[in-house]
Amino acid sequence: MRGIEPHRTPIAPGQPAGSRSLGVAVVDPIPLFREGVASMVHRTLGLHWSGQAASHHAAMQLCEQARPDVVILDSALDPNCHLVKMLNSGDPALVLVVLVRDGNRTQQYLAAAIGAGAHAIVPRAVDGRRMAESIRRAHTDRRYLDPALSALTARPKRQPSPRAALDDGQLVHPKGAMPLSRREYQVLQLVAEGLENSAIAKLLFLSVETVRTHVKSILRKLSARDRTHAVTIAFRSGILVPQIDDQAAVLPAQHSVARSTR
Repeated sequence: MRGIEPHRTPIAPGQPAGSRSLGVAVVDPIPLFREGVASMVHRTLGLHWSGQAASHHAAMQLCEQARPDVVILDSALDPNCHLVKMLNSGDPALVLVVLVRDGNRTQQYLAAAIGAGAHAIVPRAVDGRRMAESIRRAHTDRRYLDPALSALTARPKRQPSPRAALDDGQLVHPKGAMPLSRREYQVLQLVAEGLENSAIAKLLFLSVETVRTHVKSILRKLSARDRTHAVTIAFRSGILVPQIDDQAAVLPAQHSVARSTR
């Protein structure tokens, strides 16, 4: 594992010896919302701040470097639950709390998030007290559903199997399907941002040849003619979703909101 790997079990000020403080990070496209979650974490005994991210690639970087115990994730940033699945497969011990916006408040999304590895599902509009309680319950029980979403636990109606479509003569994967590996997914996101192989290699600590191999695999799996076509297919099929441009995409704890005194 490259990058910083801080200890996951620091003792929060005022806690008895042996108590476990949980490192919390947030992945959300809105800076003000991320700062609000950070403020809640700083003032909650038993929690400490691990950082924030505003995109899929930044989230995976943050988890690899800061090693939080809990990640709070906005559903609008991950409508097909690809990021939940990637983070869960990358670190099975990580607790994932999904904040559901009204547009994703459906039985189908709930089932998809749980199936991808989410440990808690909470409305995005919850207050700080309920958020803190959700984090604790998710970490303790490994499964928590906010009571406000209990009506969505009924078995959803069976949906017809999605069928692959043809786009410009090329096979497109069904909406929401994820044919790529974790690393290929990261590479594709950076390709979509316009980065060349050398820049991608530097960001991911890979050789240029390894990146080139990943790009070739992406083109093959997506049946794409070239990089641009692969990105187009990925957006049309839901493998990639538009990301809000945020210059502060990754902010580890020491560079985000100043730590407050508990």
